[in-house]
Amino acid sequence: MSLSRYGVDDAKVPQQPFLASEAPRGPTFLDTTACLCSLRALPGQDKLAEANAVFDNGQAAWQCIGNQTQGVYNVTSGKWYRAKNAKGSLKLPMEDDSNPPIGKDLVWNSKSRSLEPLKNKDTLTVYDRDCTGTNRSSFSTSFYRATYQQLNDQLPYDAAPCWRPGALPLQLQNVSSWQDEGCKEGFLCQNNTINSLPQSCPPLRECTVARLSGMTCSFNGSNIAMGVFEPVVCQQGYYCPVEDKGQKKILCPAGSYCQPGSSSPTPCNVGSSCPEGSKYQRYYIPLIVLVLVDVLLLVGMFILMFRSRWHRTSKAHAGTLKRHKTMRAVKATITGGGYKKLRDDADHEMAPMQPSYSPQSPYGHAFREGRSRTGFEASLNRNSVYSSEAEQRELEANPQLRAFVESMRRAAEATNFGLSFRYSDLVFHPKKSPRPVLQNVTGSIEQGQLVAVMGGSGAGKSTFVNVLMGKTSNTGGIVAVNNTPGKMKQYKKLTGYVPQDDVVLPELTVYENIVHSARVRLPHNWTSKEIEDHVEAVIDCLELSHVRDSRVGSVGKPVISGGQRKRVSIGMELAAAPMAIFLDEPTSGLDATAASSIMRTLKAIARLGISIIVIIHQPRTEIFDLFDNLILLGNGQTIYEGPQIESQTYFESMGFQFPEHSNHGDVITDIITGNGREYNNVGDVSKEALISHWAKMRQHKQEEAYERRSIRSTMLGDTGMRQALKKRGAPYYKQAWLCLCRAMLQQYRARAAFFAEMGLAVLAGALLGLANNPKEGIMFVGLFHEPYDALSTSIDFFSAPQFALLIAIAIGLVAGAPGVKLFSEETLLYRREAEAGHSRLAYFLAKVVSVLPRMALGCLHFTVPLFLLSVPIVDWGLAFLVNVLYFYCIYGLASIISMVVRREDAPLFATMISLITGILSGSAPPLASVRDWHMEWLWRASPATWLAELYFGQLVAPFSYLYSVDIAAEATGYHLDRKWLNIGVLVAIGTLYRVIAFVGMVLGHRLRR
Repeated sequence: MSLSRYGVDDAKVPQQPFLASEAPRGPTFLDTTACLCSLRALPGQDKLAEANAVFDNGQAAWQCIGNQTQGVYNVTSGKWYRAKNAKGSLKLPMEDDSNPPIGKDLVWNSKSRSLEPLKNKDTLTVYDRDCTGTNRSSFSTSFYRATYQQLNDQLPYDAAPCWRPGALPLQLQNVSSWQDEGCKEGFLCQNNTINSLPQSCPPLRECTVARLSGMTCSFNGSNIAMGVFEPVVCQQGYYCPVEDKGQKKILCPAGSYCQPGSSSPTPCNVGSSCPEGSKYQRYYIPLIVLVLVDVLLLVGMFILMFRSRWHRTSKAHAGTLKRHKTMRAVKATITGGGYKKLRDDADHEMAPMQPSYSPQSPYGHAFREGRSRTGFEASLNRNSVYSSEAEQRELEANPQLRAFVESMRRAAEATNFGLSFRYSDLVFHPKKSPRPVLQNVTGSIEQGQLVAVMGGSGAGKSTFVNVLMGKTSNTGGIVAVNNTPGKMKQYKKLTGYVPQDDVVLPELTVYENIVHSARVRLPHNWTSKEIEDHVEAVIDCLELSHVRDSRVGSVGKPVISGGQRKRVSIGMELAAAPMAIFLDEPTSGLDATAASSIMRTLKAIARLGISIIVIIHQPRTEIFDLFDNLILLGNGQTIYEGPQIESQTYFESMGFQFPEHSNHGDVITDIITGNGREYNNVGDVSKEALISHWAKMRQHKQEEAYERRSIRSTMLGDTGMRQALKKRGAPYYKQAWLCLCRAMLQQYRARAAFFAEMGLAVLAGALLGLANNPKEGIMFVGLFHEPYDALSTSIDFFSAPQFALLIAIAIGLVAGAPGVKLFSEETLLYRREAEAGHSRLAYFLAKVVSVLPRMALGCLHFTVPLFLLSVPIVDWGLAFLVNVLYFYCIYGLASIISMVVRREDAPLFATMISLITGILSGSAPPLASVRDWHMEWLWRASPATWLAELYFGQLVAPFSYLYSVDIAAEATGYHLDRKWLNIGVLVAIGTLYRVIAFVGMVLGHRLRR
């Protein structure tokens, strides 16, 4: 029986075990290895069979052959088996099973003409060796149907190897391949044997659609083949053991999961949900940890909030009432308990100047009595820095001021702790400027003076002050401190600077802002008690006790008044026990009352011996009259330098007239800016003329000033200053710890931003997880290993890189904006502290370390919902580690942006740069294409590429037994076995970003220009 009569060439069709080569003459079946077994007469008994087909005494037996084309009735090869009954008939239907084979394997010995036990299988052909003689009903049924169809001249559909009509199979394995390898790992070969080798059939239309969609052909939830002898990949939720040669499909046991093509179940982690038949594991331990962490965070924050409120309330009612005895102090204490915001009109320390004020009687009768003054203003009772012993004793009777003065003396290790400055022919000429900004400036500032530096725009006021502070090095001339010439930078720990804007941390309280400055800048041999006492003295003298534990707030969302913010800014410098304080426009942005109050405080501080130098523009009359000396500049040169009370006389000597009841400060400002014509109708009023006139008067003024004040022996000398400088400032490690504590406190206070970041991380992780949930953890489909590559579905090399791409983009969006705020919001504060002698490295390291817990928590909130919903086959701990490292990189990248971009634009830039960094992951365009463009170095510079490569390796490498993963690696450009290199490079890139950010922090003000 042949297929040739149906138009099919038998030679082109692989094995056809269901197609009978000749019509069966009696009972016949196919055994488990597709061998054809027939009950026939023994060789030599053929006449018996032809006569009546009745046999007796073992004249018939079962013969099984693998190669049907030989004809089972024509050969004596193969395996033989005794029939169960020694006598019977051969004239029975082919499906008759009344006399099945029994016993051991036998062979026909042609010499002895008898059956003998099989001793050596190698004597048989490869097709016959595996014959079992055991009926396989499914094979036999197909064989019977096909045979009946042939006998009835019908097309033998049941013998067709492929389901598609008219399709011919393609043999996948030959005999030697099957013998050597058997069924490939990960496949189910239920119908394949040495006599029914694996075949590939053209798929049906529905199967074609499924395969092109990247899915396996299935029916009723089970994978199906396109032919009876076509292998199928082991179904998801089941595994096909290698030891069973792909003949069995076993349901995945509970506690394990089975991906498509599993040859063994994968044990689930402890804490995972893996019921019987699981296709993936859903890991719940991270979710439990996340919930516990969030609960602990909330509980901890509530405890700290109540503890802080209780501490603040108890301190306000116990400490403040004890310190302040006046009715106004009691009122401040009562209102301070529930303090939120104090209006300027209720701010008692902003009380207006007394009407009795006059230059001749500077502070009024009540002030001279000293009974109505508290804090620093008690020192206004002194006529000068060097008061009489009686005034000194009266001053020190004030407990607030006495504590401050004692701390200052202890810090300076001298009785008088101010600094005097002498400068001669100062010049500052920037390299790229055509003319000097400062030139021929000569004069002096004595200890304990309140000196105003005035001039128009571009007059050189800021440059002059920067030179005195050591922030800018003069290119010519000499500057001496306490009559000792030298570089001004070395004295930066002994001076303070209050910028025009109140550079304070809004999240911290008044006390916390001031005490941090004290702990970092005071002598390192001071105890914590001494530091705290000094800070309390500063707060008391600045009359900030009633708002001591109130947050400072920002300019946009103030908590305390503008005048109080300015006092806090001054207090941060006084906390460092400075010998001189420089202030830039201290009255800017304040109302008249608050401005007067601040200037009175500065005047009072100067009376204690601290030199106060302020840059100011058009002061009010009562403020102008407070100044001891004026330094008036124009075109970078001196117009006048000397006592304030002599300034009017000096300009009148030049022909200027001061209108009656005019503000002398405004008149002088007009004169020195070249706008003084209305005050002098005759002479030359230009700035050049004013400068020239002063140059002629300069020598006389210098000698007079020198005679007026001699340096006392008790003043801090050169040796004393050097000793004081050596002791100033906390060690680097302590500064780092203090900055770390402050940074952590800032984050605690900014809880809303923290919770928003965590919420965004959860949302991003959940949405990304939902997007990948339909894949059920299958992020890669490759080309099956040969020879089963013909059975491959549509390949999917890019789901894994795209998964990593989305992770990189999501983390960039979550961490970019918060990361940039780490430094961008504190640029001015950093510069202020660095110029005061703070360690830049200590500050930077503290800020970097302070956000590590925040990054870890953000990563936890992102990774948990992502993996809970997308269930990829990546170890959760490894995924968390690599995600944390990418957070680390994004925070570092954002830090760089914060150093070079304006604060207002930094969050947007950080988000965009993070997005670009994520896109450069090598997903699209593929890294392989980028390599052809010779641009791989650019992609490799992005941490997203290393993140994607690690994810690709973890998602693809586990399927190396099933797919040709090397082809996928070559197509995408990723490496599969560089896990630790990827992790190491992510650490290196994140660290390099921080090194660059640190350099940018040091040079940030230049980069932003």
